[in-house]
Amino acid sequence: MSFVPPPSVTGLFPRPIRRSPANHAVAHQDLAALREALDAGADVEEAQFGTSLLHHAVDVEGDGAAQTRTPLHVDLTAFLLARGADPTRRSAATGLTAEDVAMLTGHWLATELFDAWKRERNR
Repeated sequence: MSFVPPPSVTGLFPRPIRRSPANHAVAHQDLAALREALDAGADVEEAQFGTSLLHHAVDVEGDGAAQTRTPLHVDLTAFLLARGADPTRRSAATGLTAEDVAMLTGHWLATELFDAWKRERNR
């Protein structure tokens, strides 16, 4: 016998989120899995749920550090930049760039990386 919620509460049980392998790797801060997904052909500028992998990485890194009270890190962001992600690309969901997200969330390490990225490209 399985539980079937009554019709009045079915909205309380959302459908599972299906993420691409690259997006899943970012969500779980799994750098090795992210490398595998990109090596297997995932697009570094892939967007799911209106945000790019880079936007997602900045958010996950900052949020993870805040929630766990552990030091901020920037490994996902740095790896995506090294693979060609563009921090000036705007999110379809918010209109913000990954750089905007870093500044708004206080992810100073990502902000420093993005500043260096722009200096190298004279932007």
